[in-house]
Amino acid sequence: MTFRLKEEIKKMAGDIHPSVIDKRRYLHRHPELSFKEFNTSAFVKNSLDEMDIPWQSIAGTGVLAGITGDMPSDKVIALRADMDALPITEENKVDYTSVNKGVMHACGHDAHTSSLLGTAFILQKLKPHYGGTIKLLFQPGEEILPGGATLMIRDGALENPRPGAVIGQHVSPAIDAGMVGFRSGKFMASMDEITFRVFGKGGHGAQPQDNIDPVLITSHIIVALQQVVSRMAHPGSPTVLSFGKVIANGAINIIPSEVYVEGTFRAMEEKWRMKAHENMIKMATGIAESMGGRCEFKISKGYPFLLNHEPLTGDLKSYAEEYLGKENVLDLDIWMAAEDFAYYSQAANACFYLLGIRGKDGMGTSSLHSATFDIEESALSLSTGLMAYIALKRLGIKI
Repeated sequence: MTFRLKEEIKKMAGDIHPSVIDKRRYLHRHPELSFKEFNTSAFVKNSLDEMDIPWQSIAGTGVLAGITGDMPSDKVIALRADMDALPITEENKVDYTSVNKGVMHACGHDAHTSSLLGTAFILQKLKPHYGGTIKLLFQPGEEILPGGATLMIRDGALENPRPGAVIGQHVSPAIDAGMVGFRSGKFMASMDEITFRVFGKGGHGAQPQDNIDPVLITSHIIVALQQVVSRMAHPGSPTVLSFGKVIANGAINIIPSEVYVEGTFRAMEEKWRMKAHENMIKMATGIAESMGGRCEFKISKGYPFLLNHEPLTGDLKSYAEEYLGKENVLDLDIWMAAEDFAYYSQAANACFYLLGIRGKDGMGTSSLHSATFDIEESALSLSTGLMAYIALKRLGIKI
């Protein structure tokens, strides 16, 4: 029974592979920023119409679709793909390079969306063989706060009917194409945006005694805040604090009056996360005051940590091993990146797994969020077929 299902899905995934590649390249060529996915949303709706799959608009530019099997069953699952791109100027020299200046699918959401459309095609064709409902969540705005997942949930994506499982996948250049990876329990980190300004007294760089140097104060704050990771966090609780933007608009001989800083804080425990926020604010403001300046420290609370439901993830991993062979299914470590799929994982039983996109010829090896990011497109056959297989196994298909 399982062998027949697997072979049928693999054949269908192979047959539609060129079409999925075409869809992915179209989306890659026409990326749109978070919550502005108007063309992408229309493309998804048109694709669903061609498959006779009903849909509705949700969360602004989001799309919620559904496929109900012909056999009797009240089981419900949800499959999710995100659709937005990043504000990056693409450097790839391919015929599907972004035509939207300064916007690029550098995180693989074009692959996620085209893959779910391919999965939908397979599931629609196999309707006579299963029962239950499969909700398709084409989500906007994963890349920026508050995260499109919050809006999808707010607008009822997980209700009427409520899914017993929410499943998503994400491309990974760290994994070879043809392989996937799973982790049960805590998988991805929470994410908070940090901004702070340090105010001093500007003046001539040759007369520091007459000034209150916000650059020096900022330097002390940035270094001291690393104690949050190295001395305040429990060694068993992964924590990351990084600063990527520092603006001090002075000159070689000008001490500015203020400095602006941006960074990110990542953690895997909510209680510690809140305590760390308190510690950072107290340290930064205290250091600035002790050096004669002032610090305004702001933390914008972002996505929670992503929790893969252990029994569900165990089942999905076993389905992947059936479909691919155990040698092609990896056990993953904690990943300190953040994903708004975490909101689904906090609201329902959920599993988020990684899809390998690294090719043997160097394709698909550039980092996520880089200007040269691309994928090994052979992975798009696996991405569509495996998710279809997982969905039908979860629904208890009998063929």
